[in-house]
Amino acid sequence: MANHKSALKRHRQSLKRRARNRISKTRIKNTVKAVRLAIEENDVAKAQEALKAAMSVLDKAARKKVIHDRQAQRRVARLQAAINKLA
Repeated sequence: MANHKSALKRHRQSLKRRARNRISKTRIKNTVKAVRLAIEENDVAKAQEALKAAMSVLDKAARKKVIHDRQAQRRVARLQAAINKLA
């Protein structure tokens, strides 16, 4: 455990960020899972609606630097490709 005042503050900040990032990453996983389930059910309309929500969550996470912006773009592109394969 840190002893200096600044190091203690840094530790508190890192715990807050970690909690915030975990929430965001869980939300990403759940929205992407919803898209994949819709794809497995061969429901194009449902998959596109779920993708719209997933894109929003991924873009927000990339904007907040939870994930890298290219990773967000790559995930969206792969989900979109899977949906296009259905249609």
